[in-house]
Amino acid sequence: MKTTVVTGLPSEAETTLAKESARQLSLFLSSKEEARSIRVIDHAGEHEVVQIPTAAYRLLIDILAQMAQGNAVSLIPVHAELTTQEAADMLNVSRPHLVKLLDAGDIPFHKVGTHRRVRYQDLVQYKNQSYMNRLKALEELSALDMGY
Repeated sequence: MKTTVVTGLPSEAETTLAKESARQLSLFLSSKEEARSIRVIDHAGEHEVVQIPTAAYRLLIDILAQMAQGNAVSLIPVHAELTTQEAADMLNVSRPHLVKLLDAGDIPFHKVGTHRRVRYQDLVQYKNQSYMNRLKALEELSALDMGY
């Protein structure tokens, strides 16, 4: 089962449609209801009412909002296991650099045969910790600069 869904950059027509769709759908967003109903109509005019959990409805609006801004969208389940290339791409580093981080124990991983796999949750945790470390270092540098 493929765990990552990636859309390419939306076309201008898709961006316009996504903007209007997000706007219209957000008018019907309610946090009080567990589900939303959407009527889906096919080309022949046949229609079906579909119940969608409110959390998924919000996610759909968020995806459309990102597309409206011209962004590609990736959907990765929280428990997904990524290849080293997918993990490197998410961190915007080379695969060899990621492998060094894995071998140093900076990011947990396990092997499937001879291939390393990284849990998405662990990658996000590393990314957040790395960001906090950079922020702390920047604050320390700023404090030193104030001393002069």
